[in-house]
Amino acid sequence: AAAAAAAGGPCLAKVGGITLPQLVPASGPWGVWAGLICAGAFGLWSERTRLGKELSGALVATLAGMALANLGYLPPHPKEADLVFKYILPLAIPLLLFSANIARILSETGTLLLAFLLGTVTTVISSWAAMVIFPLRALGDEGWKIAAALTARHIGGAVNYMAVSETLQISPSTFGAGLAADDLILTLYFVSIYSLAKSIPSEQQQQAAGAADIGDSSSSSSGAGSSSSTPSEEAPVAGGGHGGIGGRSISVYAAMLGVALSALICYLGTQLSTAWAMPTQSITIITGITLILASVLPKQLAALASSSEGLALMLMQVFFAAVGASADIRLVLRTAPVLFCYSFIALAGHLGLMLGIGKLLGFNRKEILLASNANIGGPSTVAGMAAAKGWTSMLVPSILTSTLGYALGTFIGIGLGSYALKPMCS
Repeated sequence: AAAAAAAGGPCLAKVGGITLPQLVPASGPWGVWAGLICAGAFGLWSERTRLGKELSGALVATLAGMALANLGYLPPHPKEADLVFKYILPLAIPLLLFSANIARILSETGTLLLAFLLGTVTTVISSWAAMVIFPLRALGDEGWKIAAALTARHIGGAVNYMAVSETLQISPSTFGAGLAADDLILTLYFVSIYSLAKSIPSEQQQQAAGAADIGDSSSSSSGAGSSSSTPSEEAPVAGGGHGGIGGRSISVYAAMLGVALSALICYLGTQLSTAWAMPTQSITIITGITLILASVLPKQLAALASSSEGLALMLMQVFFAAVGASADIRLVLRTAPVLFCYSFIALAGHLGLMLGIGKLLGFNRKEILLASNANIGGPSTVAGMAAAKGWTSMLVPSILTSTLGYALGTFIGIGLGSYALKPMCS
């Protein structure tokens, strides 16, 4: 048995004269893959619980992977996790972006798009200000990198956080600490914006009371045209944020075509990054290629989008579990408190600037809060808010607008980090 274990084969144990495989700790590649995939599945399952919804499936999967590694089931820094970072993450990114048709976003989102772009600017400003007030020098060279990744997340979502982290080669421990810290502050953020939205009536209440002064005239007329759509009918469209799959059904045919196209995009992107002597920028190039295709071939890719997003969210759960399995829990615990302060300053600054500047520019409170949610939360959370508040005419524009965050987040995060945040940590 000892020889088998030393050779990396299955450890054997005898029970009642019968030789059985030893399953704990994980033995061989399949033991590690089983642990990572089960941790990812546990993260998705947790979103059916109240606590899991608060934490998010991504964070739960990360914590589950961390627990499996630190309790001894998984080996430290398993090589299978490196395969996840190298292949599964790049494959998931195009799958999430097939619906990012820039032309449609620009034509159908109206003033909400302008409010979203304001939110993007305020995120950049508040991220820079947070670094000035609370520089992350204690994290060394990783300080500006994790700040850049969090900026990308606050513009787009988890996919941008992952893309920037992989591009800048952030360590799994810092990645996990940033995710844990930011998710806690995000909970406070969502409580705040829902509190600010309490006084804003639903569109049905507006129409019943004749309150035409709340919301702009285009929102009111759109609401009248779409009042037959209920929140429960629209909510499933909301997939693609950092939340769960949301009841989406996956077509095997569409998913397979999506994976095939994603693999081709990844191949082209990695080859271009090598040819251009930019090996660390392959994910950025992959993102750019996907956005071009989604805008040039919107109808063809729209047919693949729903199934592809559902599949991508499952792959992302395995990625989060792999991050947790590769993290040093002691380093995570030392790093997270510093990042709590940074995230709090960044998100508080974003919301304060949105409320102040947005009002000066003539946006109403509904538009400001939805645009902010589209920036910070992503499609799932902004659609949930629009549905829960009964702002049905704003639901589809909110989802489209937040999809633009996927397109912008990675590029802005890397740019801000490289040219503005990096000098602060030197």
